[in-house]
Amino acid sequence: MSSFKALVINKVENEIIANTQQLDLNDLPQGELLIKVAYSSVNYKDALACLPNGGIVKSYPFVPGIDLAGTVVSSEDERFQEGDEIVVTGYGLGVNHFGGFSEYARVPAEWAIKLPQGLSMKEAMILGTAGFTAALSVYELVQNGIRPEDGPILVTGATGGVGSIAAAIAAKLGYEVAASTGKLDKQQYLLDLGVKRILPREELLSGSKQPLDKQIWAGAIDCVGGETLTAVLSQLKYGGTVAASGLTGGAGLSMTVYPFIIRGVRLIGIDSVMAGMEIRSKIWALLADAYKPSMLGELFSEISLEQVSDQVATLLNGQAKGRTIVKL
Repeated sequence: MSSFKALVINKVENEIIANTQQLDLNDLPQGELLIKVAYSSVNYKDALACLPNGGIVKSYPFVPGIDLAGTVVSSEDERFQEGDEIVVTGYGLGVNHFGGFSEYARVPAEWAIKLPQGLSMKEAMILGTAGFTAALSVYELVQNGIRPEDGPILVTGATGGVGSIAAAIAAKLGYEVAASTGKLDKQQYLLDLGVKRILPREELLSGSKQPLDKQIWAGAIDCVGGETLTAVLSQLKYGGTVAASGLTGGAGLSMTVYPFIIRGVRLIGIDSVMAGMEIRSKIWALLADAYKPSMLGELFSEISLEQVSDQVATLLNGQAKGRTIVKL
């Protein structure tokens, strides 16, 4: 292998230029594992990496892609052997270390997990960071004692990557799932995931605006943040839990402490980037088994490396549905 193909972004004045280029192994950063990449996926953070002021990439030229699944070509770590199928998400991948939009990648061994039995490399990237985040969110609700019999749970931003998979996992586990979305033309998609009730975003945000609204949700998975998260917290039942992972609706949170000190609700932050290897391995094992969405094959579209830039634009315009994987 003399050269291979990768999507390379460069910053020229105040513009990001992205195109596929031929690289060789000497262009890759250091790491114990050389990986032949089979699939990657397109995430919101990848879209930000392609913006001049996205705040993700610090030095150029750069290969984005915060997810990858592939096969070990060579290993300097005894935990991995040539031929092992692995998945890498989070840490510095696609942020300060060349990522998955490349036919070959070199990564630190401590970032990699052997693909659990029950998942193919393609399925691992249909899930990717979004699926890991969604599963971690559901897991936190379970760990905090939220049971299906306690009442409905709400998923916000439900047509996005995290929201779609979270809704599908929760429905599979027997929860009554309500979905909040601004894309009412995607109702059938949500119903097919197992959602029982669809709540227009405007309806959620048009509540009483009081610190404590009517108690509706036993728990919630919030992928939006901002005033959406404020509304959700005010509507949680006593002892409810919300797992929060997103900020597409804003990074601010305007509220009082009343939901916490009067209703005993819990706000759990979900970080998929630096999660430790113990919980990371546990969540991926669940995704290969009990948490594996039954409609996984309906949650994605597949593109080539040359189509990534167009998909980034779709994502930034808020028009994406489900997951998009990149076949290398």
